[in-house]
Amino acid sequence: MREKLTDGLYGLGWATVKKLPEPAAKALGRKIADTVWKRRGKGVLRLEANLARVVPDATPERLAELSKAGMRSYMRYWMESFRLPTWSRERAAASFDPKGVHHLKEALASGRGVVLALPHMGNWDVAGIWVTRALDTPFTTVAERLKPESLYDRFVAYRESLGMEVLPHTGGAAFGTLARRLRAGGLVCLVADRDLSASGVEVSFFGEPTRMPAGPAVLALQTDSLLLPVTLWYDDTDVMKGRVHAPLDVPEAGTRAEKAAAMTQNLADVFAGAIADHPEDWHMLQRLWLADLEERTP
Repeated sequence: MREKLTDGLYGLGWATVKKLPEPAAKALGRKIADTVWKRRGKGVLRLEANLARVVPDATPERLAELSKAGMRSYMRYWMESFRLPTWSRERAAASFDPKGVHHLKEALASGRGVVLALPHMGNWDVAGIWVTRALDTPFTTVAERLKPESLYDRFVAYRESLGMEVLPHTGGAAFGTLARRLRAGGLVCLVADRDLSASGVEVSFFGEPTRMPAGPAVLALQTDSLLLPVTLWYDDTDVMKGRVHAPLDVPEAGTRAEKAAAMTQNLADVFAGAIADHPEDWHMLQRLWLADLEERTP
């Protein structure tokens, strides 16, 4: 029953929010965000605990301000996502203003495969539709298999309608498909600041150990592809901002596993720099650091 209710609520969001005038959708998003923030539920408290690592000298009042802004940013993500299928090609192309886009264009023109790795910042669906519309470039990505199954199917259908090829995170076949796309000179985009497998690479992140997925680095190494970090954030305008960073260097020495670990640490460092600059746009409402994960382990 709970899964059916969750699926129904998401379906209602897609069906109704996209029909609202944009100012009304924005106002609704802020109202929902502020209501959720005031209730101080588990997600808000976890967000504040995570932000305390990002901004270690923040007072409780400052952390509360950041978490409130963070929930507004998170709800902006959802309001935009519900409305994306209605955007024209022109609107999609004008919705994102990234710096460093020459890094991506040069990588695509090289003929090698390209892996874009992003943290949970801003709206990666907006960035994705910008790639398919403004750059006229399809890409492949991976999605966490959600419960209920009908909700996962909604997400897949939604993202495929935006021009993305979506593979399930579980099942074991995704890595091989991604590798084939890259060997053919394709583009792969992966959200890569939270390990969903519990077998990721241990990295130092804001001075504490956590695990991040090794997939982006391993794929790049195995297929001789370029690995580019991408970071996203909002400002006071309707256009999301971001940066495509230069391709990460491949270490000259070491085994493939050692090289992948070093590249994943470099990726974490790039993510940390952007999150420190825009903490309110990092939508991490789950446990991330090993110390927090160990607290939950019986």
